[in-house]
Amino acid sequence: MLKKRLCSVALISMLVVSAVGCGNDAADDATTSISIAQIEQDDSADEATTEATEESDSAAEAASVPEGMYLSETTGEPIDESLKDQRPIAAMVDNEKTALPHYGLSEADVVYELMNSTANDRITRLMAIVKDWGSIEQLGSIRSTRPTNILLMAEWNAILCHDGGPYYNDQYFQYDWADHLSGVFSRVDNGKAREFTEYIMSGDLEKNIESAGLSATYNEYANEDDSHFNFTPWGTEVNLDEVYDKTYSATDITLPFWHNGSRLRYDESTQEYVYYEYDSEHLDAEDNEPLSFKNVILQNCTFSQLDEHGYLIYNCIDAGQSGWYITNGKAKAITWVKSGETEITRYYDDNGDEIQINTGKTYIGLIPSDTWSSVSFE
Repeated sequence: MLKKRLCSVALISMLVVSAVGCGNDAADDATTSISIAQIEQDDSADEATTEATEESDSAAEAASVPEGMYLSETTGEPIDESLKDQRPIAAMVDNEKTALPHYGLSEADVVYELMNSTANDRITRLMAIVKDWGSIEQLGSIRSTRPTNILLMAEWNAILCHDGGPYYNDQYFQYDWADHLSGVFSRVDNGKAREFTEYIMSGDLEKNIESAGLSATYNEYANEDDSHFNFTPWGTEVNLDEVYDKTYSATDITLPFWHNGSRLRYDESTQEYVYYEYDSEHLDAEDNEPLSFKNVILQNCTFSQLDEHGYLIYNCIDAGQSGWYITNGKAKAITWVKSGETEITRYYDDNGDEIQINTGKTYIGLIPSDTWSSVSFE
């Protein structure tokens, strides 16, 4: 298992000072409210963690990749080699109850959930990262973007797909790395108000990418790393409690997104986390499949409100902030770093090593710092 080290000594120092951990004995609690103030770092556990990780490394044996395929930079799983140079899209998906049901969201490789406004009980919006967008039949509904989404999509060298947004976006769209398509997708007569009728349909992206003069393949702003995440070798899997001394049990995750009541529940039969909102399991209208993830990443993130209407920007370019990596029913405290607009967000353990995550789909929630302590695991 290749571990990536932070390049800057200053960043390493920040991570060590702010790293957080939690004891396995807390796993017996029925419900645990996660508060950074309650968590103490134990230096002795760091040594045990290193030893356990090294033992896990020697035991890992990667499976061979099928001929004609490569390991996707979005999931770490084999996909057709013809897609290797294709840029992903980042689609803004409305998460208001009126916009449900969603179409095609279960096909996304990565789904971000962010507070879209400080108004309306801090309603969230989703951003879906899709590598194989040529297979899309229907995705959406598509809504407006915010500045934070522009900064996040840039680290994927993705094409942002949205329907307008506030003028705060303009200062970011002036940059060459901020390729986007706005308001050019298909309208579907679904009996709803116009703002809930725009979807990416089959053929929309090919036509609009070409007409806008955008590159469908990675350009000079793409990161050189083979993978966006530090995935386990294909065919292997990490169980956090076998690698780290300090983990929490996490089979039911409640998030402080009050408007839609987001939560993720672990399904032992599939070993994935199923997404729930508005008191119901999220089922895709296209195939009735649940929206589920192998990996869950939560980032503690400050934000700045831009005006009295609730517009905001997350301070997602930062270093040493806390977070959680969750997989296979266990949670591990981490820290995260994003050093620039097009730089990839990296996630680190107590030792300053980039944490290894399982191959598969990933949910990333940016949790406002002022409600971070309300995150809870069961």
